[in-house]
Amino acid sequence: MADDPYALFAEWMAEATASEVNDPNAMCLATCTPDGRPSARMVLLKGVDDRGFVFYTNLESRKGGELAANPQAALCFHWKSLARSVRVEGEVEPVSDAEADAYYQSRSRGSRIGAWASRQSRPLEGRFALEKAVAEYTLKFGVSEVPRPAHWSGLRVLPRRMEFWRDMPFRLHERRVFKAAAGGWETEALFP
Repeated sequence: MADDPYALFAEWMAEATASEVNDPNAMCLATCTPDGRPSARMVLLKGVDDRGFVFYTNLESRKGGELAANPQAALCFHWKSLARSVRVEGEVEPVSDAEADAYYQSRSRGSRIGAWASRQSRPLEGRFALEKAVAEYTLKFGVSEVPRPAHWSGLRVLPRRMEFWRDMPFRLHERRVFKAAAGGWETEALFP
């Protein structure tokens, strides 16, 4: 395995992109409620660089509220076709407005309208209420540009720990952990 966790992640992600049938960028995002209960859901990785792992969401959603109260998260990627997984733990920070705007503009018009119409994580009295909201925002924006709503943006998980797991025969799996340290990363192998 490489000595740089970002280089290793990029290598594994490239392999997953070539082999996974659907959503190789899917990751489980774990947060905590204000009273310490874990909360997990699947989201899509939309960017990774030497600062961290980026995803986008409605900041008024359950995950948005949990991360505003406690900006710590864990991610887990699992690529069944490769028999590999990567775990990431760290603090969470907002992306810049420029990053959020650029990604938002790359989305389809329907997805941009959906960001306005969906009151993510709140009770939905019926599918018609969502369809009505989509119709209202479609009419509101007409043929004009659909701006990014203030409640929709990106978050970056800043890794403090990354673990790479690879399946091996007889359940003697390979595990390697990278821990952020002054000026770089400390690494160690773990028993399976």
